[in-house]
Amino acid sequence: MPALSIRGLRKAYGSVVAVDGLDLDVREGECFGLLGPNGAGKTTTMEICEGLLAPDAGTVEVLGARWDRDGAALRQRLGVSLQETQLAEKLTVRETLELFRSFYRRRRPVDDVVAAVQLGDKAGARVGQLSGGQKQRLALACALVGDPDLFFLDEPTTGLDPQSRRQVWELIGGFRGIGRTVVITTHYMEEAERLCDRVAIVDHGRVIALGTPLELIASLGAEHVIEFGLEDGSAIEDAPLDALPGVVGSGCENGRWQLRVSALHTALPALLAMLERSGATLSELRTHAPTLEDVFVARTGRQLRDG
Repeated sequence: MPALSIRGLRKAYGSVVAVDGLDLDVREGECFGLLGPNGAGKTTTMEICEGLLAPDAGTVEVLGARWDRDGAALRQRLGVSLQETQLAEKLTVRETLELFRSFYRRRRPVDDVVAAVQLGDKAGARVGQLSGGQKQRLALACALVGDPDLFFLDEPTTGLDPQSRRQVWELIGGFRGIGRTVVITTHYMEEAERLCDRVAIVDHGRVIALGTPLELIASLGAEHVIEFGLEDGSAIEDAPLDALPGVVGSGCENGRWQLRVSALHTALPALLAMLERSGATLSELRTHAPTLEDVFVARTGRQLRDG
């Protein structure tokens, strides 16, 4: 039985359809990522799975249970970290965790959780005195203190500095390492590639790609990606780019061209020669190994961070 099973999920806000017939299974013990731009339906899907929203249509089973009949039991088995968590700023870190711990029948010792989120030296500090990264780790601790079987994390590292982000990654990795299930939304590609066993790319409320990060990247059929821009007044056509040796696909958005290539040493000289013949002038040029963001651009024609 999957830890999370979604069938035909639909949710609309007036005329705006946020989730449109979404189907998804999350296996027990895996870290599963939902990727997509703002407005793709990720947070709405998560909030339905967390029991915070009711769907317009479709079914959701969490740990083999359903919210309409097993809500009280489910709440005892889930840990939830929202995009934004407002905690009482006059309480200390320890008092906050003691409060959240009291909500659960199965509990982890507060000292263990404080150590897990690396807040030992802040246990007696008031929440209002914490930095942004420390508050985010405390929010994760509040979700951990009930020793959940399934952990929902909605954009857990947005706005954090690199050091705080990596501390959160270590925490998530430790939770996954003891066999618990994690469902995470993120728009940081490095985060998804590092943490997730599988990812689903969501756009307009539907899954448009599903697999391991390596499988999705391999689906591009490219070993490298060339990105370039042209100075004002320079122009080229799509067709000649696709015909260049070593190019397996191309696209252009907001004046930035992208070539997916199977042989960089062949495609790059051919591109430079074509630009010289056409009289176009480069304003920028870079190459990189393909990423999940390149997969998204190839499937949708949009950058992952675009709304």
